[in-house]
Amino acid sequence: MAGKIRIGIGGWTFEPWRGVFYPKGHPQKRELEFASRKLTSIEINGTYYSTFKPASWSKWREETPDGFVFAIKGSRFCTNRRVLAEAGESVARFVGQGLAELKDRLGPINWQFMGTKKFDAEDFGAFLKLLPREVKGLKLRHAVEVRHESFKTEAFYDLAREHEVAIVYAGDSEFPEIDQSTTDFAYARLMGTQEDVETGYKKAALESWAKQAKTWARRGDAFVYVISGAKVRNPAAARALIERVG
Repeated sequence: MAGKIRIGIGGWTFEPWRGVFYPKGHPQKRELEFASRKLTSIEINGTYYSTFKPASWSKWREETPDGFVFAIKGSRFCTNRRVLAEAGESVARFVGQGLAELKDRLGPINWQFMGTKKFDAEDFGAFLKLLPREVKGLKLRHAVEVRHESFKTEAFYDLAREHEVAIVYAGDSEFPEIDQSTTDFAYARLMGTQEDVETGYKKAALESWAKQAKTWARRGDAFVYVISGAKVRNPAAARALIERVG
């Protein structure tokens, strides 16, 4: 494989995980420390709604082991707007809030768009031009999560390649599944776990997703997050995938 496979979940604070993923009685303030040693990545979802002080980013880094990487959800104030070309100030504010404090734990940024957002080549291209390539000397990698069928077009894929941005693959969801190689990494969000299956996905599905992750890794790093579906089962599904990809 050409790249590393990192597998995880969205966030680390979720009450139903206590006693299921986290051991009974495990201190809540040490949940990130625990989760980051069972998984190889976590997508921080809180950054979609709020900003955080540099001290928070530094603390997250200190609580996680070497080799662990965070993905970061881009702010909704950047993506939930009529004219994306006008997001420059918001993008700069988001990137400048303290991401660089993660240092080697800094992974890709996922810019998620609403399902009502349609593809407009000129405006979307203008947004991609706003995405910075680095912050305080650290390389930034960007992914875009689009949720409207109008994005299933070569014009969009070409824009992503031009700006070296990954297109998020929406697995087991109602959103368009786009598997296009547009940069040196892949980003997938799996949304089909089942509560009545202890590992979230049945064996055949786990084997299939593990095989797909290895395929993505042949063209660069692969980031795979078990995000939606039966959320209580997502850590178990991520763990099962980690075992299968070795």
